[in-house]
Amino acid sequence: MSCSVQELDRVFFDLGPLTVYWYGVIIATGAFLGLWLATRESNRLGLQKDLFVDLVVFAIPIAIISARIYYVVFEWENYVDGPLWRIFAIWEGGIAIHGALIGSVITAIIFARVKKVSFWQLADIAAPSLLLGQAIGRWGNFMNQEAHGGPVSEATYNNLLQYLPDFIMNQMCIDGTMYHPTFLYESLWNFLGIILLLVLRKYNPRRGEIFLSYVIWYSIGRYFIEGMRTDSLYIIGNLRTAQVISIILVVIGIAIIIYRRKSGQADKKYNGKKIK
Repeated sequence: MSCSVQELDRVFFDLGPLTVYWYGVIIATGAFLGLWLATRESNRLGLQKDLFVDLVVFAIPIAIISARIYYVVFEWENYVDGPLWRIFAIWEGGIAIHGALIGSVITAIIFARVKKVSFWQLADIAAPSLLLGQAIGRWGNFMNQEAHGGPVSEATYNNLLQYLPDFIMNQMCIDGTMYHPTFLYESLWNFLGIILLLVLRKYNPRRGEIFLSYVIWYSIGRYFIEGMRTDSLYIIGNLRTAQVISIILVVIGIAIIIYRRKSGQADKKYNGKKIK
C-alpha cells in the first residue's frame, strides 16, 4: 500500500555535540520501570535491599554489549568494510534481544553465586520486568522505523490496521510504502505476557517456573512475529536466526521444567517455602 507521510524526528534533544535519541530514551525508560517492578517484588519477599540495583549495574551494560555483539556477528557483511565506528553505533538501532538475554542470564548466574542467593529466585522476580523492558523497548524500534513487517495490502489496512492510531501507521510509512507494525504486535504480546506472569506468581508456583514460562511465552510469540519481519538475521539461506533460537528455547524451557521437577531440584515454591 502506497503512502506519503512525514516521519517522526528520531532526536529527543540536541545540545551542541550532545545528541540524545528517542531510541535510547525509550530503552532506558523500559529498563528503569523494569528495575522498579523487580525491586518492589524483591523487597516484598524480604531479599537484601538494593539487590536488583546491584545486579543491573552489571547486567544492563553486559546485556547491551552482548546484544550488539550478537547482532553484528549475524550482520557482519554490513560492518566488515567499515567504518569501524559503526560497530558501536547502537543509537542507529541493531541490538538483538536474544543476545541481551544470553548476557543477562550469564551475569545473573555469576551474580547469584557471588551474593549466595538463588539464581532461580532472581530470575523469577526479574521475568515480568524483562518482558516489561522488552514491551517498552520495541517502541524504540518504532521511532527508528525498524523491526517492521512486510508491505500492508489495501484489504488488510481497510479491515484491520485503519483502526490503529494514526501516529503508528504514519510512522510505518517508509519510502512511500506502508509496512506492518510488527514492533507493535510484539509489544502487545509482551504486555499480555506480563499479565500472565503476574497471575501465575499469585499461585506461588515452583521456583524457576515463572522465568521459564517467560522464556517459553516470549519465544512462541517471537517465532510467529519474526516470520513477518523484513529485517531478520539469518543463519543459512532463508533460515531465520530468531525463529531457530525461539524453537530451541521453547524446547529447553519445557525440558528444564520437567527435569527440575523429576530430579527434585524444584522443591521450593516461588516464595521460598518447601514443597511438602
